[in-house]
Amino acid sequence: MKSRLCSSILSLFGVGLALPAQAADAQLEINLPSIQGARVKRPYVAVWLEKAASHDFAGNIAVWYDMTKPNNIGATKWLPDMRSWWRVSGSQASFPIDGVSGATRPAGDHVINLGATDAVKKLTPGDYEVVVEVAREHGGHELLRLPMQWPPRSAAKAEASGAEEVGLVRLTTKP
Repeated sequence: MKSRLCSSILSLFGVGLALPAQAADAQLEINLPSIQGARVKRPYVAVWLEKAASHDFAGNIAVWYDMTKPNNIGATKWLPDMRSWWRVSGSQASFPIDGVSGATRPAGDHVINLGATDAVKKLTPGDYEVVVEVAREHGGHELLRLPMQWPPRSAAKAEASGAEEVGLVRLTTKP
């Protein structure tokens, strides 16, 4: 009886017992270098999360591919070239993936607000890796991993660089 009364009083005064919303944020910057050549196309990019210790898939962040094909016919042809992502998620996905799929990007710097993505919003506290895989039609393939603690206890930065298909990738997290 007492606990019901206390609960009612707290509710009456607008005091909730729910946990505060996470104010943490994470931002991923990806540099796609300019590569010259007659057959050079924009790269396909997959970004996803894995649990750090087990490498279990934890969620898709972004999949950039050629979405300009009419009715998506042939648009997914080169997605299996992102072999690691294809094994953990892509082969089971229906395309386009809502809130994840997007068009290929030109050379330059691109920013993803990870904290705003559904995958990060659903994470349980723990250590993760942000995985970035880049493959180019008639080109190369690269995979980079960046450590991420979620939610972050302090501001952190992680960086990795590719050799050809992807430039500097920087992950910045803050509580």
